[in-house]
Amino acid sequence: MPLYEHVLIARQDLSNTQAEGLIEHFSTVLADNGGKVIDSEYWGVRTLAYKINKNRKGHYAYLRTDAPSAAVQEMERLARLHDDVMRVMSIKVDGHEEGPSVQMQKREERGERGERGERGDRAERGDRGDRADRGERRERRDRDN
Repeated sequence: MPLYEHVLIARQDLSNTQAEGLIEHFSTVLADNGGKVIDSEYWGVRTLAYKINKNRKGHYAYLRTDAPSAAVQEMERLARLHDDVMRVMSIKVDGHEEGPSVQMQKREERGERGERGERGDRAERGDRGDRADRGERRERRDRDN
């Protein structure tokens, strides 16, 4: 069966137990339609990038599933009809990664984007010249035009 990853965003005024109950509800919907939930995570309340239905925050939940497309479509349909669910996103993947998702990993485990020095300075960027070099190039370009 195909592998999927789902992210659900529920209203912020739900309690944690109610939000985790939504995960269980949609897990049973998938199981009733021939699929199975491999892993589920509750990411907690997070700030949204923009308001959704007058909400600034939402409960995030993550599911890894192995289910036929009909089961996923039924789960998405019920999630869109559910009053507590603001958004649902499903992605078909080739394989599931082992262990917790990137959202649940500690920063040390997943590695930072750039290595910072003792004072928190940015790491050397070999793909760019020094700032002074860039200014000189800009001046040359302006003179030539």
